[in-house]
Amino acid sequence: MFEKLKKTFSSFIDKVSTHELSVEKLEPIFEEFKVTLLENDVALVVADKIVEELKVRLQGLRVKRFEDKKRIVREALKEVLMDILRRDGALNLENLAELKRRERKPLTIVFVGINGTGKTTTIAKLAKLFTSKGFSVVLACSDTYRAGAIEQLEEHAKKLGVKMIKHEYGSDAASVAFDAIAHAEAKGINIVLVDTAGRMETNQNLMEEMRKIVRVSNPDLVIFVGDALTGNDAVSQAEEFNRYIKIDGSILTKMDADAKGGAAISIAYVTGKPIIYVGVGPGYEDIQPFNPEAFVNQLLGKTG
Repeated sequence: MFEKLKKTFSSFIDKVSTHELSVEKLEPIFEEFKVTLLENDVALVVADKIVEELKVRLQGLRVKRFEDKKRIVREALKEVLMDILRRDGALNLENLAELKRRERKPLTIVFVGINGTGKTTTIAKLAKLFTSKGFSVVLACSDTYRAGAIEQLEEHAKKLGVKMIKHEYGSDAASVAFDAIAHAEAKGINIVLVDTAGRMETNQNLMEEMRKIVRVSNPDLVIFVGDALTGNDAVSQAEEFNRYIKIDGSILTKMDADAKGGAAISIAYVTGKPIIYVGVGPGYEDIQPFNPEAFVNQLLGKTG
């Protein structure tokens, strides 16, 4: 009887010392955090969705009467952002490469993205990373469209000491990827990195060619390479690429060039896939695994 009374009294105290959050009264705080997201280059449509998710999570939440409401919203926002960035879990390329090596099969990765994002340089950085871990690599230049593309990738291959498969300009891009995979299988090479022509998401012919490259090569992974400085454009780009082909993850370049980083949230949101690496400089070693928690803490640290 005493225990029952004790629980009843405790429940009564909890109710009178706490109250239910009014989402409507939190609007100024929501607006402040939304502005923070926009100032950090999160796309407007994504920022709106994040705020809506915040409202859903906080609706009906009971809190202590004098608890800091802004702190509560900030913690909830952190959870929402972490859920976006970890929605499909982490993607460890080294682990995947090791699994494929044990199967005596090459890990094939196709890289896609628009013009000027640093896709070819990113491929060279990953080639350097993989070879430094003891994996053998072959590069495939399936960019038979852009003048100088073959020479650019070939220069990287020479500096890195890896093989490159190429055809003539204007030739079938998918066949280059196919030949590179066949070469890797014949020579026991661990990893095939396929470069493709940068293309605007509005160019239907080139998008269809990209779809053909993926269909013919049947890669283990398709990685979208995006520019951290693109902001709102990141959404339309990632959405269209993901519509034509299934993106497995993304790499963000130019994170060292005063990038605010919101593109990471936008791209992860629209693709539902993780950010794997970020480019932080021009050198082969200037690539780092993406750390969602450190990224979110840095972003929210700007909110005061």
